[in-house]
Amino acid sequence: MRISKDVAIGFVWQHLLLLLSMFFMTFGVALCVRSNLGSGVISSIPMSFTLAGEAGLAPGWTIGGYTNIMNIILVMAQVVVLRRRFEPIQFFQLLIGFIFGMFLDINMWLTSFFPYSTLAAQIIAQLVGATVLGCAVAAEIRCGSVTMPGEGIQVAIACVTGKPFPVIKITVDTILVVLAVISGFCFFGTWPWTVVGPGTLFAMFYVGYVVKLVNPHLGWFDRLLDYRPGFRRYIYGLARFIYPKREG
Repeated sequence: MRISKDVAIGFVWQHLLLLLSMFFMTFGVALCVRSNLGSGVISSIPMSFTLAGEAGLAPGWTIGGYTNIMNIILVMAQVVVLRRRFEPIQFFQLLIGFIFGMFLDINMWLTSFFPYSTLAAQIIAQLVGATVLGCAVAAEIRCGSVTMPGEGIQVAIACVTGKPFPVIKITVDTILVVLAVISGFCFFGTWPWTVVGPGTLFAMFYVGYVVKLVNPHLGWFDRLLDYRPGFRRYIYGLARFIYPKREG
């Protein structure tokens, strides 16, 4: 099957915007983690293991590395839940998840230079991080590509059980937070407040609120997804330069 140039260019442009959205998503996640008021739901378990690694209680991987491991587990869980209904294209989630983990490590480094010594600075970091995360999630959804593994398992369970997606999302998020707390007790013998704290509960509800709030105002992003004449000319010109037409 031959794919037209417009379709190929549209695919590339769509996923470039997806990568940009993911970068800002991980920037928001990193700020929430740095606030020490509690990380986001999806990063709570990786952060717990990262802190354990720093204490010599687990392998010394980065939060991005542990996020990659968790994403692999979530995709494999989708295979188990969906069985024959699992579409092979969904394995693309593994690549998306790996890039997410890489971006998270980059943004953990970028946000390490900000001051978080006061409670006011921590609250600001949590608020800004959750806001950026919500806006980036709204943009990521508009890209219409393969979902993130954390969202994929929620969709899979909703499809199999027939339960409303919001109910499944809350259930899965709660399970992830509980597992993060349990891991904290296993590693440190106490509640990991810097991993699961008031900021975690705040982000669970606030991020969804931001997504709903900004969604009606993302028409410009939809136009950006559809409008790419300059990009097309650049790609076509590059293609002609790399693959010149043969004479005769």
